[in-house]
Amino acid sequence: MTTSLHSSESVTRTSSTAESFRFAISDVWTLTGREFKHWRGQPGTIILGWVFPVMIVLMFGSLFGGAINVTGGAGYFEFLIPGMFAMTMVFGLETTVMAITVDAAKGVTDRFRSMPMSSSAVVLGRCTADMVNSIVGLMILIGSGLLLGWHWHGGFDKALIAVGLLLLLRFSLLWVGIYIGLAAKGPESVVALQILVWPIGFLSSVYVDPSSMPTWLGAMAEWNPLSATATAARELFMNPGWQGDTWATQNSILLAIIWPILLVVVFLPLSVRRYRRLRS
Repeated sequence: MTTSLHSSESVTRTSSTAESFRFAISDVWTLTGREFKHWRGQPGTIILGWVFPVMIVLMFGSLFGGAINVTGGAGYFEFLIPGMFAMTMVFGLETTVMAITVDAAKGVTDRFRSMPMSSSAVVLGRCTADMVNSIVGLMILIGSGLLLGWHWHGGFDKALIAVGLLLLLRFSLLWVGIYIGLAAKGPESVVALQILVWPIGFLSSVYVDPSSMPTWLGAMAEWNPLSATATAARELFMNPGWQGDTWATQNSILLAIIWPILLVVVFLPLSVRRYRRLRS
């Protein structure tokens, strides 16, 4: 009799967990769809976000292409474009922060919190929509790179791993952005993030070899998570990089995995906890 009761409780608990998970997935999908509807309402902004990295590639390739010597005599685009793939994972982060902050400022987040829905669905829905946006933007940039003469020289499997590392970086940075958006006092606070994005991007190996920088600055650039992913992408695409002998350079693929995982481990739970603690 006791065994029967325990079994019944276990089945009920399992069924309740499965049902809660199903409802959570449904909530996430509903809020992801909300973001897609916003895209339809402002297609120009979304398309500009996809095209902007292509414009940066053309600008930097034209400005610096003739002044920078690349290892092995390859063209600058061969060096630049994998770095820009990584840089694209940073672009749009302020948009994520702004969207989260504006929803909180307008009371939209409070309305979501008052509804019978999963407490993590709001942040997960935003993350899912932004990941889809990032995938489309990355595919457009890859296509543009191919048109400009860039190619990957390794196997297709290595190219897929490189794309996976790029999207892993984007996924981790989204959680940083979501947390900042939830913690921000208002839309005005997002300006500070917009100011910081570019220095973080430039203090990396995206555009130039860190060995050409002052020693202390080059060390900071090599350990930048953006540099780790850019260097790993160049290695997997078999595009030219630089012959650094530091641990960060020699283990770029490992570092391109460790950095995003650390960011997710820290900022995902912080984001969910921050959302739950928001005051109406």
